[in-house]
Amino acid sequence: MDRRQFVLTSVAAAVAAEIARFDQRASIPKLGIGLFSVPKLLDADFSGTLGMLAAMGYREVELFGPYDFSAPEAIARWKPIGAQLGFAGSGFFGLSARQVRAILDQHRLSAPSMHTDLVTLETRMDLLADAARTIGCRYVVLPSIPDEERRTLDQYRRMADRFNVIGEKAQRAGIRFAYHNHGYGLVPMEGTVPLTMLLQRTDPALVFFQMDLYWTVAGGMDPLALLKGNPGRYVSMHVKDMKEAKRFRGDGGDASQWMELFPYMAPAGDGVIDLRAIVAQARTSNVQHLFVEQDLVANPGVALKRSYDFLTSL
Repeated sequence: MDRRQFVLTSVAAAVAAEIARFDQRASIPKLGIGLFSVPKLLDADFSGTLGMLAAMGYREVELFGPYDFSAPEAIARWKPIGAQLGFAGSGFFGLSARQVRAILDQHRLSAPSMHTDLVTLETRMDLLADAARTIGCRYVVLPSIPDEERRTLDQYRRMADRFNVIGEKAQRAGIRFAYHNHGYGLVPMEGTVPLTMLLQRTDPALVFFQMDLYWTVAGGMDPLALLKGNPGRYVSMHVKDMKEAKRFRGDGGDASQWMELFPYMAPAGDGVIDLRAIVAQARTSNVQHLFVEQDLVANPGVALKRSYDFLTSL
């Protein structure tokens, strides 16, 4: 190789390295916040609360149901849960989808994702999709499988088939369906981990996944292994840290076990979960959105800003 060729090759290599570095930065998942972190504030002042989150730097939010168009069974099921947690509002908090979209636009926020329930996904996809398109949501997410629908491995097997049907309906409606893992389904049943079966039995073109880091760790599964083993399946993540390493006292199958671990939630970077490694792998595995979520956080003005500052420093 002569000097001219050497120089050209070296310059090309340097340019390629810079492009690769830029592409890596460009692939950082977008940082948002799950609105279940601040339901009481939203109850009191929806627009003001979104303005507070936008002022922290967040540019995306994730809504949670039920909504006014949700299945009656879902609305009825939510009422005692909301009362137990100390707030009544959910969904659009008494506003219309168009009003919510206007408020999001006002604060330069977007909502690429919204949580909903199984009955609404299976029986009211048209109404759900219409609201999602109005808001600008790409993903409709099931945050939990009802207790009575996940007591056996065979029920999980049937649920995977139902997920494929839901995913096909969502695709036809111009949106995408994703499943968010909670604390259950992470330990073997009859020699099979239900979450693993859901990943394997569902169509990758129709069914996507949202990882909740906190519950995944509490249930004893390895977030890094899940991301590495399922590239492209996890489109988003719920990010919160854990003050000290904790596991469920049982199989993570009921709400009482989840609530026992609420006090150990911490802002991102303040706990023991290796978020640096996990976020790095999330980039590689094509996770598109990170949603900070610290359920019913006591001091949101401080805690949620700490999470934002840590995650944007990575």
